Amino acid sequence: MFVKVTSSGPRRYVQLVEAYRDENGRPKQRTVATLGRLDQLGTELESVIEGLLRVTGRALPEPGEPPAMTFESARALGDVWALTELWNELGFDRLRQTFRRTRHGIDVEALLRVMVINRLCDPDSKLGVLRWLETVSLPGIDANAIEHHQLLRAMDALIEHREAVDGVVSELLRPLLDQDLAVVFYDMTTIRAAGLSQQQDDVRQFGKAKEGIIARQFMLGVVQTADGIPLYHEVFDGNTAEVTTLKPTIEKVIQRFPIRRVIAVADRGLLSTDNLAELQSITLPSGQLLEFILAVPGRRYSDFIELLTPFQQQQCMDAHGEITGELEWEGLRLVVAHNPETAAEQGSQRDRTIAELERNAAEWSGKLDAQDAGQRGRGRKLSDGGARARFYHEVKEAHMARIIKVDLKSELFSYSIDEQALTHARLMDGKLLLVTNVTDLKPEQVIARYKSLADIERGFHILKSEIEIGPVYHRLPDRIRAHAAICFMALILYRVMRQRLHASQSGLSPERALEQLRRIQHHSVTMNTQSVTGISSISQLQMRILSALKVKKPTASKQLPLL
Repeated sequence: MFVKVTSSGPRRYVQLVEAYRDENGRPKQRTVATLGRLDQLGTELESVIEGLLRVTGRALPEPGEPPAMTFESARALGDVWALTELWNELGFDRLRQTFRRTRHGIDVEALLRVMVINRLCDPDSKLGVLRWLETVSLPGIDANAIEHHQLLRAMDALIEHREAVDGVVSELLRPLLDQDLAVVFYDMTTIRAAGLSQQQDDVRQFGKAKEGIIARQFMLGVVQTADGIPLYHEVFDGNTAEVTTLKPTIEKVIQRFPIRRVIAVADRGLLSTDNLAELQSITLPSGQLLEFILAVPGRRYSDFIELLTPFQQQQCMDAHGEITGELEWEGLRLVVAHNPETAAEQGSQRDRTIAELERNAAEWSGKLDAQDAGQRGRGRKLSDGGARARFYHEVKEAHMARIIKVDLKSELFSYSIDEQALTHARLMDGKLLLVTNVTDLKPEQVIARYKSLADIERGFHILKSEIEIGPVYHRLPDRIRAHAAICFMALILYRVMRQRLHASQSGLSPERALEQLRRIQHHSVTMNTQSVTGISSISQLQMRILSALKVKKPTASKQLPLL
Protein backbone atom coordinates (compact mmCIF):
# COMPACT_ATOMS: atom_id res chain seq x y z
CA MET A 1 0.00 0.00 0.00
CA PHE A 2 0.98 3.59 -0.53
CA VAL A 3 -0.35 7.14 -0.13
CA LYS A 4 -1.64 8.88 -3.24
CA VAL A 5 -2.93 12.41 -3.90
CA THR A 6 -5.83 12.56 -6.40
CA SER A 7 -7.63 15.55 -7.88
CA SER A 8 -11.33 16.08 -8.39
CA GLY A 9 -12.00 19.43 -9.96
CA PRO A 10 -10.22 22.14 -7.94
CA ARG A 11 -9.94 19.92 -4.85
CA ARG A 12 -7.14 17.44 -3.98
CA TYR A 13 -7.70 14.38 -1.77
CA VAL A 14 -5.29 12.16 0.17
CA GLN A 15 -6.01 8.45 -0.32
CA LEU A 16 -4.57 5.17 0.93
CA VAL A 17 -4.19 2.95 -2.14
CA GLU A 18 -3.45 -0.78 -2.50
CA ALA A 19 -1.76 -2.34 -5.55
CA TYR A 20 -2.90 -5.85 -6.58
CA ARG A 21 -3.32 -8.13 -9.60
CA ASP A 22 -6.68 -9.29 -10.96
CA GLU A 23 -7.58 -12.85 -11.87
CA ASN A 24 -5.79 -12.42 -15.23
CA GLY A 25 -2.57 -11.23 -13.60
CA ARG A 26 -2.97 -7.61 -14.70
CA PRO A 27 -1.75 -4.95 -12.19
CA LYS A 28 -4.56 -2.93 -10.64
CA GLN A 29 -5.03 -0.32 -7.88
CA ARG A 30 -7.92 0.16 -5.45
CA THR A 31 -8.64 2.83 -2.87
CA VAL A 32 -8.62 1.47 0.67
CA ALA A 33 -9.54 4.75 2.38
CA THR A 34 -9.82 8.46 1.65
CA LEU A 35 -8.09 10.37 4.43
CA GLY A 36 -9.65 13.75 3.51
CA ARG A 37 -9.05 16.94 1.56
CA LEU A 38 -5.40 17.93 1.46
CA ASP A 39 -6.16 21.59 2.27
CA GLN A 40 -8.29 20.65 5.32
CA LEU A 41 -6.20 17.89 6.95
CA GLY A 42 -3.73 20.22 8.73
CA THR A 43 -3.01 18.83 12.20
CA GLU A 44 -5.23 15.81 11.48
CA LEU A 45 -2.57 14.56 9.02
CA GLU A 46 0.06 14.81 11.76
CA SER A 47 -2.21 12.69 14.03
CA VAL A 48 -2.51 10.04 11.31
CA ILE A 49 1.28 9.96 10.87
CA GLU A 50 1.84 9.69 14.61
CA GLY A 51 -0.69 6.85 14.81
CA LEU A 52 1.02 4.93 12.03
CA LEU A 53 4.40 5.41 13.71
CA ARG A 54 3.01 4.12 17.02
CA VAL A 55 1.69 1.02 15.30
CA THR A 56 5.17 0.33 13.87
CA GLY A 57 6.90 1.10 17.20
CA ARG A 58 8.52 4.30 15.94
CA ALA A 59 8.22 7.94 16.99
CA LEU A 60 8.57 11.34 15.36
CA PRO A 61 11.53 13.45 16.48
CA GLU A 62 10.74 16.23 18.91
CA PRO A 63 10.35 19.72 17.42
CA GLY A 64 13.80 21.13 16.70
CA GLU A 65 15.45 17.72 17.17
CA PRO A 66 17.65 16.64 14.20
CA PRO A 67 16.54 13.51 12.35
CA ALA A 68 17.98 10.21 13.58
CA MET A 69 20.83 9.18 11.30
CA THR A 70 22.86 5.97 11.19
CA PHE A 71 26.09 5.73 9.18
CA GLU A 72 27.37 2.38 8.03
CA SER A 73 31.12 1.91 7.77
CA ALA A 74 32.43 3.08 4.39
CA ARG A 75 33.63 0.29 2.13
CA ALA A 76 36.36 0.46 -0.52
CA LEU A 77 34.87 0.24 -4.00
CA GLY A 78 37.11 1.70 -6.73
CA ASP A 79 39.91 -0.89 -6.73
CA VAL A 80 37.66 -3.97 -6.56
CA TRP A 81 35.35 -2.43 -9.16
CA ALA A 82 38.19 -1.92 -11.64
CA LEU A 83 39.57 -5.42 -11.11
CA THR A 84 36.10 -6.97 -11.49
CA GLU A 85 35.60 -5.13 -14.77
CA LEU A 86 39.00 -6.33 -16.04
CA TRP A 87 38.22 -9.88 -14.90
CA ASN A 88 35.03 -9.89 -16.96
CA GLU A 89 36.51 -8.05 -19.94
CA LEU A 90 39.43 -10.45 -20.29
CA GLY A 91 37.07 -13.44 -20.15
CA PHE A 92 37.75 -14.94 -16.75
CA ASP A 93 33.99 -14.91 -16.15
CA ARG A 94 33.77 -17.77 -18.67
CA LEU A 95 35.00 -19.98 -15.84
CA ARG A 96 31.40 -19.86 -14.60
CA GLN A 97 30.40 -22.08 -17.54
CA THR A 98 33.26 -24.46 -16.76
CA PHE A 99 32.11 -25.06 -13.20
CA ARG A 100 28.36 -24.88 -13.89
CA ARG A 101 28.47 -28.39 -15.34
CA THR A 102 30.19 -29.82 -12.26
CA ARG A 103 28.82 -31.32 -9.06
CA HIS A 104 29.81 -28.31 -6.94
CA GLY A 105 26.92 -26.49 -5.29
CA ILE A 106 28.90 -23.27 -4.81
CA ASP A 107 29.68 -20.45 -7.24
CA VAL A 108 33.29 -21.48 -7.88
CA GLU A 109 33.96 -18.67 -10.36
CA ALA A 110 32.81 -15.99 -7.89
CA LEU A 111 34.90 -17.47 -5.08
CA LEU A 112 37.99 -17.67 -7.31
CA ARG A 113 37.40 -14.06 -8.37
CA VAL A 114 37.27 -13.02 -4.71
CA MET A 115 40.57 -14.75 -3.94
CA VAL A 116 42.32 -13.40 -7.06
CA ILE A 117 41.22 -9.81 -6.42
CA ASN A 118 42.28 -10.14 -2.79
CA ARG A 119 45.83 -11.04 -3.90
CA LEU A 120 46.03 -7.66 -5.69
CA CYS A 121 44.29 -5.50 -3.09
CA ASP A 122 45.18 -6.88 0.33
CA PRO A 123 46.73 -10.37 0.08
CA ASP A 124 45.93 -12.51 3.08
CA SER A 125 45.14 -16.05 4.18
CA LYS A 126 41.81 -17.60 3.28
CA LEU A 127 40.46 -16.60 6.70
CA GLY A 128 41.91 -13.15 6.05
CA VAL A 129 39.91 -13.00 2.82
CA LEU A 130 36.69 -13.17 4.87
CA ARG A 131 37.86 -10.28 7.05
CA TRP A 132 38.83 -8.29 3.95
CA LEU A 133 35.37 -8.82 2.41
CA GLU A 134 33.87 -6.94 5.35
CA THR A 135 35.77 -3.80 4.27
CA VAL A 136 34.98 -3.74 0.54
CA SER A 137 31.92 -3.45 -1.67
CA LEU A 138 32.70 -6.13 -4.23
CA PRO A 139 30.20 -6.07 -7.13
CA GLY A 140 27.90 -9.07 -7.18
CA ILE A 141 29.30 -10.61 -3.98
CA ASP A 142 27.31 -11.24 -0.81
CA ALA A 143 30.10 -11.14 1.77
CA ASN A 144 28.00 -12.70 4.54
CA ALA A 145 27.18 -15.72 2.41
CA ILE A 146 30.84 -16.79 1.97
CA GLU A 147 32.40 -19.21 4.43
CA HIS A 148 35.95 -20.44 4.87
CA HIS A 149 35.25 -24.00 3.77
CA GLN A 150 33.69 -22.71 0.53
CA LEU A 151 36.96 -21.00 -0.41
CA LEU A 152 38.81 -24.28 0.15
CA ARG A 153 36.22 -26.21 -1.88
CA ALA A 154 36.68 -23.70 -4.70
CA MET A 155 40.43 -24.32 -4.63
CA ASP A 156 39.79 -28.07 -4.82
CA ALA A 157 37.48 -27.54 -7.79
CA LEU A 158 40.13 -25.44 -9.52
CA ILE A 159 42.62 -28.31 -9.46
CA GLU A 160 39.99 -30.98 -10.15
CA HIS A 161 39.14 -29.17 -13.39
CA ARG A 162 42.63 -27.81 -14.05
CA GLU A 163 42.63 -28.84 -17.71
CA ALA A 164 39.36 -27.04 -18.43
CA VAL A 165 40.49 -23.97 -16.47
CA ASP A 166 43.78 -23.90 -18.36
CA GLY A 167 41.79 -24.05 -21.58
CA VAL A 168 39.77 -20.97 -20.62
CA VAL A 169 42.89 -19.07 -19.57
CA SER A 170 44.66 -20.03 -22.81
CA GLU A 171 41.69 -18.81 -24.87
CA LEU A 172 41.57 -15.42 -23.15
CA LEU A 173 45.35 -14.99 -23.54
CA ARG A 174 45.53 -15.77 -27.26
CA PRO A 175 44.22 -12.37 -28.44
CA LEU A 176 47.08 -10.76 -26.48
CA LEU A 177 49.82 -12.70 -28.30
CA ASP A 178 51.88 -12.01 -31.39
CA GLN A 179 51.01 -15.00 -33.54
CA ASP A 180 53.93 -14.55 -35.96
CA LEU A 181 56.72 -14.56 -33.41
CA ALA A 182 56.42 -15.31 -29.73
CA VAL A 183 59.60 -14.83 -27.76
CA VAL A 184 59.03 -16.99 -24.73
CA PHE A 185 60.84 -16.26 -21.48
CA TYR A 186 61.19 -19.00 -18.91
CA ASP A 187 62.57 -18.87 -15.42
CA MET A 188 62.08 -20.52 -12.05
CA THR A 189 62.01 -19.32 -8.49
CA THR A 190 61.69 -20.86 -5.07
CA ILE A 191 58.62 -20.30 -2.87
CA ARG A 192 58.96 -20.85 0.86
CA ALA A 193 56.52 -23.34 2.40
CA ALA A 194 55.58 -23.75 6.06
CA GLY A 195 54.65 -26.83 8.07
CA LEU A 196 56.39 -29.93 9.36
CA SER A 197 53.95 -32.63 8.23
CA GLN A 198 54.68 -34.90 5.29
CA GLN A 199 51.99 -35.57 2.69
CA GLN A 200 51.76 -38.09 -0.08
CA ASP A 201 53.35 -36.66 -3.25
CA ASP A 202 54.35 -33.61 -1.21
CA VAL A 203 55.82 -30.79 -3.31
CA ARG A 204 57.33 -29.17 -0.20
CA GLN A 205 60.90 -30.37 -0.19
CA PHE A 206 64.10 -29.08 1.32
CA GLY A 207 66.22 -27.31 -1.25
CA LYS A 208 68.56 -24.38 -1.68
CA ALA A 209 66.56 -21.19 -1.87
CA LYS A 210 67.52 -18.17 -3.98
CA GLU A 211 68.73 -16.54 -0.77
CA GLY A 212 71.34 -19.29 -0.48
CA ILE A 213 69.80 -21.07 2.51
CA ILE A 214 68.36 -24.57 2.81
CA ALA A 215 64.62 -24.36 3.42
CA ARG A 216 61.38 -26.21 2.81
CA GLN A 217 60.01 -24.93 -0.46
CA PHE A 218 58.49 -25.67 -3.83
CA MET A 219 59.64 -24.50 -7.25
CA LEU A 220 57.54 -22.30 -9.51
CA GLY A 221 58.28 -22.08 -13.23
CA VAL A 222 56.71 -19.24 -15.24
CA VAL A 223 56.58 -18.68 -19.00
CA GLN A 224 55.77 -15.24 -20.37
CA THR A 225 55.88 -13.33 -23.64
CA ALA A 226 58.25 -10.50 -24.54
CA ASP A 227 55.36 -8.13 -23.77
CA GLY A 228 55.23 -9.39 -20.20
CA ILE A 229 52.04 -11.45 -20.51
CA PRO A 230 52.22 -14.64 -18.42
CA LEU A 231 51.38 -17.71 -20.49
CA TYR A 232 51.88 -20.71 -18.28
CA HIS A 233 53.05 -21.77 -14.86
CA GLU A 234 53.97 -25.05 -13.26
CA VAL A 235 54.66 -26.17 -9.70
CA PHE A 236 57.61 -28.50 -9.15
CA ASP A 237 59.03 -30.23 -6.12
CA GLY A 238 61.27 -28.02 -4.01
CA ASN A 239 64.41 -30.01 -4.81
CA THR A 240 63.90 -30.15 -8.59
CA ALA A 241 66.85 -29.16 -10.77
CA GLU A 242 66.01 -26.30 -13.12
CA VAL A 243 67.61 -27.95 -16.14
CA THR A 244 65.06 -30.77 -16.09
CA THR A 245 62.03 -28.48 -16.28
CA LEU A 246 62.63 -26.43 -19.41
CA LYS A 247 61.85 -29.03 -22.08
CA PRO A 248 58.49 -30.32 -20.74
CA THR A 249 57.36 -26.77 -19.92
CA ILE A 250 58.12 -25.43 -23.39
CA GLU A 251 56.41 -28.44 -24.98
CA LYS A 252 53.22 -27.71 -22.99
CA VAL A 253 53.27 -24.07 -24.11
CA ILE A 254 53.69 -25.16 -27.73
CA GLN A 255 50.73 -27.52 -27.44
CA ARG A 256 48.55 -24.89 -25.82
CA PHE A 257 49.25 -21.89 -28.05
CA PRO A 258 49.22 -22.05 -31.87
CA ILE A 259 52.49 -20.16 -32.28
CA ARG A 260 54.45 -20.59 -35.47
CA ARG A 261 57.82 -19.75 -34.03
CA VAL A 262 59.15 -19.90 -30.49
CA ILE A 263 62.46 -18.56 -29.24
CA ALA A 264 62.97 -19.79 -25.70
CA VAL A 265 64.98 -17.35 -23.63
CA ALA A 266 66.18 -18.60 -20.26
CA ASP A 267 68.58 -17.42 -17.59
CA ARG A 268 71.81 -18.85 -16.21
CA GLY A 269 71.53 -22.23 -14.52
CA LEU A 270 69.67 -23.80 -17.43
CA LEU A 271 72.76 -24.21 -19.60
CA SER A 272 74.21 -27.70 -19.49
CA THR A 273 75.45 -30.15 -22.11
CA ASP A 274 72.49 -32.49 -21.57
CA ASN A 275 69.99 -29.64 -21.59
CA LEU A 276 71.38 -28.26 -24.87
CA ALA A 277 70.99 -31.66 -26.50
CA GLU A 278 67.39 -31.92 -25.28
CA LEU A 279 66.52 -28.41 -26.45
CA GLN A 280 67.88 -29.08 -29.92
CA SER A 281 65.63 -32.15 -30.17
CA ILE A 282 62.35 -30.26 -29.57
CA THR A 283 60.26 -29.81 -32.71
CA LEU A 284 57.32 -27.41 -33.00
CA PRO A 285 53.97 -28.50 -34.46
CA SER A 286 54.96 -26.52 -37.59
CA GLY A 287 57.93 -28.84 -38.05
CA GLN A 288 60.50 -26.19 -37.11
CA LEU A 289 63.07 -26.81 -34.43
CA LEU A 290 62.79 -24.93 -31.17
CA GLU A 291 65.09 -21.90 -31.10
CA PHE A 292 66.68 -20.76 -27.88
CA ILE A 293 68.88 -18.12 -26.28
CA LEU A 294 70.62 -19.22 -23.09
CA ALA A 295 72.98 -17.26 -20.88
CA VAL A 296 76.32 -18.78 -19.94
CA PRO A 297 76.62 -18.92 -16.12
CA GLY A 298 79.64 -17.20 -14.61
CA ARG A 299 81.00 -20.47 -13.26
CA ARG A 300 81.43 -21.69 -16.85
CA TYR A 301 83.17 -18.61 -18.24
CA SER A 302 86.52 -20.36 -17.82
CA ASP A 303 85.42 -22.86 -20.53
CA PHE A 304 85.54 -20.02 -23.07
CA ILE A 305 88.95 -18.53 -22.24
CA GLU A 306 90.62 -19.73 -25.44
CA LEU A 307 87.78 -18.38 -27.58
CA LEU A 308 87.56 -15.02 -25.84
CA THR A 309 91.25 -14.15 -25.60
CA PRO A 310 91.61 -13.23 -29.31
CA PHE A 311 88.24 -11.42 -29.23
CA GLN A 312 89.42 -9.40 -26.21
CA GLN A 313 92.70 -8.44 -27.86
CA GLN A 314 91.16 -7.47 -31.20
CA GLN A 315 87.97 -5.66 -30.18
CA CYS A 316 87.76 -4.94 -26.45
CA MET A 317 91.12 -3.48 -25.43
CA ASP A 318 90.52 0.09 -26.63
CA ALA A 319 86.73 0.06 -26.83
CA HIS A 320 84.87 3.12 -25.55
CA GLY A 321 81.29 1.98 -26.14
CA GLU A 322 79.43 -1.30 -25.86
CA ILE A 323 80.42 -3.75 -28.56
CA THR A 324 78.95 -7.06 -29.63
CA GLY A 325 80.32 -9.94 -31.62
CA GLU A 326 79.93 -13.64 -32.09
CA LEU A 327 82.02 -16.78 -32.13
CA GLU A 328 81.30 -20.41 -32.92
CA TRP A 329 81.04 -22.93 -30.08
CA GLU A 330 80.10 -26.58 -30.53
CA GLY A 331 78.10 -25.83 -33.66
CA LEU A 332 76.17 -22.99 -31.99
CA ARG A 333 76.53 -19.22 -31.94
CA LEU A 334 78.31 -17.73 -28.94
CA VAL A 335 77.18 -14.10 -28.82
CA VAL A 336 79.40 -11.78 -26.78
CA ALA A 337 78.51 -8.33 -25.44
CA HIS A 338 81.25 -6.20 -23.87
CA ASN A 339 80.64 -2.99 -21.95
CA PRO A 340 83.88 -1.11 -21.14
CA GLU A 341 82.28 0.97 -18.38
CA THR A 342 80.91 -2.11 -16.66
CA ALA A 343 84.28 -3.84 -17.11
CA ALA A 344 86.12 -0.93 -15.48
CA GLU A 345 83.65 -0.81 -12.60
CA GLN A 346 83.84 -4.56 -11.99
CA GLY A 347 87.63 -4.52 -12.17
CA SER A 348 87.92 -1.59 -9.74
CA GLN A 349 85.52 -3.22 -7.29
CA ARG A 350 87.50 -6.47 -7.41
CA ASP A 351 90.79 -4.63 -6.86
CA ARG A 352 89.31 -2.82 -3.85
CA THR A 353 88.03 -6.08 -2.41
CA ILE A 354 91.38 -7.82 -2.86
CA ALA A 355 93.22 -4.86 -1.32
CA GLU A 356 90.91 -4.89 1.71
CA LEU A 357 91.39 -8.63 2.18
CA GLU A 358 95.16 -8.26 1.90
CA ARG A 359 95.14 -5.46 4.50
CA ASN A 360 93.30 -7.75 6.91
CA ALA A 361 95.77 -10.56 6.19
CA ALA A 362 98.73 -8.24 6.77
CA GLU A 363 97.25 -7.06 10.06
CA TRP A 364 96.81 -10.62 11.31
CA SER A 365 100.26 -11.64 10.06
CA GLY A 366 101.79 -8.69 11.92
CA LYS A 367 99.99 -9.64 15.10
CA LEU A 368 101.19 -13.25 14.77
CA ASP A 369 104.79 -12.10 14.19
CA ALA A 370 104.59 -9.80 17.21
CA GLN A 371 103.30 -12.61 19.39
CA ASP A 372 106.16 -14.86 18.21
CA ALA A 373 108.58 -12.08 19.22
CA GLY A 374 107.12 -12.04 22.73
CA GLN A 375 105.11 -8.81 22.36
CA ARG A 376 101.70 -8.73 23.94
CA GLY A 377 98.88 -6.75 22.41
CA ARG A 378 95.32 -5.92 23.34
CA GLY A 379 92.58 -8.50 22.98
CA ARG A 380 92.66 -12.25 22.74
CA LYS A 381 95.73 -14.07 21.53
CA LEU A 382 95.59 -14.93 17.84
CA SER A 383 96.59 -18.35 16.49
CA ASP A 384 97.62 -19.31 12.96
CA GLY A 385 94.61 -21.60 12.73
CA GLY A 386 92.27 -18.84 13.89
CA ALA A 387 93.70 -16.32 11.42
CA ARG A 388 93.50 -18.90 8.62
CA ALA A 389 89.83 -19.69 9.39
CA ARG A 390 88.80 -16.03 9.64
CA PHE A 391 90.59 -15.10 6.42
CA TYR A 392 89.17 -18.09 4.53
CA HIS A 393 85.67 -17.12 5.67
CA GLU A 394 86.13 -13.53 4.48
CA VAL A 395 87.48 -14.71 1.10
CA LYS A 396 84.43 -16.96 0.64
CA GLU A 397 82.06 -14.19 1.64
CA ALA A 398 83.71 -11.88 -0.92
CA HIS A 399 83.45 -14.58 -3.65
CA MET A 400 87.19 -14.44 -4.20
CA ALA A 401 88.03 -18.11 -3.53
CA ARG A 402 89.07 -18.68 -7.16
CA ILE A 403 91.62 -15.86 -7.00
CA ILE A 404 92.83 -15.83 -3.39
CA LYS A 405 94.04 -19.28 -2.38
CA VAL A 406 94.24 -19.85 1.38
CA ASP A 407 96.63 -22.65 2.33
CA LEU A 408 94.45 -24.76 4.62
CA LYS A 409 97.07 -27.50 5.08
CA SER A 410 99.97 -25.33 6.25
CA GLU A 411 100.61 -24.99 9.97
CA LEU A 412 101.33 -21.29 9.47
CA PHE A 413 98.85 -18.72 8.17
CA SER A 414 99.57 -18.14 4.47
CA TYR A 415 97.78 -17.42 1.21
CA SER A 416 98.58 -16.63 -2.43
CA ILE A 417 97.06 -14.79 -5.40
CA ASP A 418 96.31 -16.98 -8.42
CA GLU A 419 97.49 -14.63 -11.17
CA GLN A 420 96.05 -16.76 -13.95
CA ALA A 421 92.61 -16.78 -12.32
CA LEU A 422 92.88 -13.01 -11.82
CA THR A 423 93.77 -12.55 -15.49
CA HIS A 424 90.79 -14.68 -16.53
CA ALA A 425 88.46 -12.70 -14.27
CA ARG A 426 89.64 -9.43 -15.83
CA LEU A 427 89.12 -10.94 -19.26
CA MET A 428 85.46 -11.64 -18.38
CA ASP A 429 84.75 -8.22 -16.83
CA GLY A 430 81.85 -6.42 -18.51
CA LYS A 431 80.92 -9.39 -20.69
CA LEU A 432 77.69 -11.23 -21.28
CA LEU A 433 77.89 -14.59 -23.06
CA LEU A 434 74.87 -16.10 -24.78
CA VAL A 435 74.52 -19.43 -26.56
CA THR A 436 71.90 -19.58 -29.31
CA ASN A 437 70.83 -21.50 -32.40
CA VAL A 438 68.87 -18.55 -33.82
CA THR A 439 70.35 -17.74 -37.20
CA ASP A 440 68.42 -14.70 -38.48
CA LEU A 441 69.00 -12.31 -35.58
CA LYS A 442 72.02 -10.04 -35.40
CA PRO A 443 74.15 -10.20 -32.24
CA GLU A 444 72.63 -6.91 -31.05
CA GLN A 445 69.13 -8.34 -31.47
CA VAL A 446 70.05 -11.52 -29.59
CA ILE A 447 71.40 -9.40 -26.73
CA ALA A 448 68.25 -7.26 -26.69
CA ARG A 449 66.06 -10.37 -26.57
CA TYR A 450 67.95 -11.74 -23.63
CA LYS A 451 67.98 -8.49 -21.68
CA SER A 452 64.20 -8.49 -21.84
CA LEU A 453 64.37 -11.52 -19.55
CA ALA A 454 64.80 -9.11 -16.66
CA ASP A 455 61.08 -8.48 -17.02
CA ILE A 456 60.21 -11.97 -15.83
CA GLU A 457 62.37 -11.36 -12.78
CA ARG A 458 60.15 -8.36 -12.07
CA GLY A 459 57.18 -10.71 -12.44
CA PHE A 460 58.63 -12.94 -9.72
CA HIS A 461 59.17 -9.85 -7.59
CA ILE A 462 55.49 -8.95 -8.02
CA LEU A 463 54.45 -12.50 -7.11
CA LYS A 464 56.54 -12.41 -3.95
CA SER A 465 55.85 -8.81 -2.87
CA GLU A 466 52.54 -7.32 -4.06
CA ILE A 467 50.73 -10.63 -4.62
CA GLU A 468 52.54 -12.32 -1.69
CA ILE A 469 52.54 -15.86 -3.06
CA GLY A 470 54.70 -17.05 -0.15
CA PRO A 471 55.24 -18.26 2.40
CA VAL A 472 52.56 -20.88 1.72
CA TYR A 473 50.79 -22.43 4.70
CA HIS A 474 48.76 -25.03 2.80
CA ARG A 475 49.96 -28.58 3.37
CA LEU A 476 48.08 -30.55 0.67
CA PRO A 477 49.88 -30.61 -2.72
CA ASP A 478 46.72 -29.75 -4.69
CA ARG A 479 45.95 -26.81 -2.41
CA ILE A 480 49.48 -25.50 -3.02
CA ARG A 481 48.94 -25.85 -6.77
CA ALA A 482 45.59 -24.06 -6.48
CA HIS A 483 47.20 -21.24 -4.50
CA ALA A 484 49.86 -20.88 -7.23
CA ALA A 485 47.14 -20.84 -9.93
CA ILE A 486 45.22 -18.09 -8.11
CA CYS A 487 48.40 -16.01 -7.83
CA PHE A 488 49.11 -16.64 -11.53
CA MET A 489 45.67 -15.27 -12.49
CA ALA A 490 46.37 -12.24 -10.31
CA LEU A 491 49.67 -11.76 -12.16
CA ILE A 492 47.81 -11.73 -15.51
CA LEU A 493 45.50 -8.97 -14.27
CA TYR A 494 48.50 -7.07 -12.90
CA ARG A 495 50.36 -7.27 -16.23
CA VAL A 496 47.34 -6.10 -18.23
CA MET A 497 46.95 -3.17 -15.84
CA ARG A 498 50.62 -2.32 -16.23
CA GLN A 499 50.42 -2.43 -20.03
CA ARG A 500 47.41 -0.12 -20.16
CA LEU A 501 48.82 2.34 -17.62
CA HIS A 502 52.09 2.44 -19.57
CA ALA A 503 50.31 2.87 -22.93
CA SER A 504 48.37 5.84 -21.56
CA GLN A 505 51.59 7.43 -20.21
CA SER A 506 49.98 7.76 -16.81
CA GLY A 507 53.29 7.37 -14.99
CA LEU A 508 51.56 5.16 -12.40
CA SER A 509 52.31 1.61 -11.37
CA PRO A 510 49.40 -0.82 -10.81
CA GLU A 511 50.01 -0.56 -7.05
CA ARG A 512 49.75 3.22 -7.14
CA ALA A 513 46.67 3.09 -9.39
CA LEU A 514 44.85 0.67 -7.09
CA GLU A 515 45.80 2.80 -4.09
CA GLN A 516 44.16 5.83 -5.71
CA LEU A 517 41.06 3.89 -6.79
CA ARG A 518 40.67 2.43 -3.29
CA ARG A 519 39.71 5.92 -2.13
CA ILE A 520 36.48 5.65 -4.12
CA GLN A 521 34.14 4.34 -1.43
CA HIS A 522 30.60 3.08 -1.11
CA HIS A 523 28.53 4.72 1.67
CA SER A 524 25.20 3.92 3.32
CA VAL A 525 23.21 6.28 5.55
CA THR A 526 19.88 5.63 7.28
CA MET A 527 17.86 8.80 8.08
CA ASN A 528 14.91 8.02 10.34
CA THR A 529 13.42 5.11 8.39
CA GLN A 530 14.89 5.76 4.94
CA SER A 531 18.22 4.31 3.73
CA VAL A 532 20.36 6.15 1.23
CA THR A 533 23.42 4.68 -0.51
CA GLY A 534 25.95 6.42 -2.70
CA ILE A 535 29.51 6.60 -3.98
CA SER A 536 32.09 9.17 -2.92
CA SER A 537 33.09 11.81 -5.43
CA ILE A 538 35.60 10.73 -8.07
CA SER A 539 38.65 12.95 -8.61
CA GLN A 540 40.17 13.82 -11.97
CA LEU A 541 43.15 11.58 -11.25
CA GLN A 542 40.88 8.65 -10.49
CA MET A 543 38.94 9.31 -13.70
CA ARG A 544 42.20 9.31 -15.67
CA ILE A 545 43.18 5.99 -14.09
CA LEU A 546 39.81 4.44 -14.95
CA SER A 547 40.16 5.76 -18.50
CA ALA A 548 43.69 4.37 -18.81
CA LEU A 549 42.47 0.96 -17.63
CA LYS A 550 39.52 1.19 -20.05
CA VAL A 551 37.12 0.75 -17.15
CA LYS A 552 33.86 2.68 -16.86
CA LYS A 553 33.02 4.79 -13.83
CA PRO A 554 31.55 2.90 -10.84
CA THR A 555 27.80 3.16 -10.37
CA ALA A 556 25.70 2.40 -7.32
CA SER A 557 23.17 0.47 -9.38
CA LYS A 558 25.44 -2.58 -9.64
CA GLN A 559 26.23 -2.74 -5.93
CA LEU A 560 24.59 -5.05 -3.46
CA PRO A 561 23.16 -3.41 -0.33
CA LEU A 562 25.78 -3.15 2.38
CA LEU A 563 25.48 -5.99 4.86
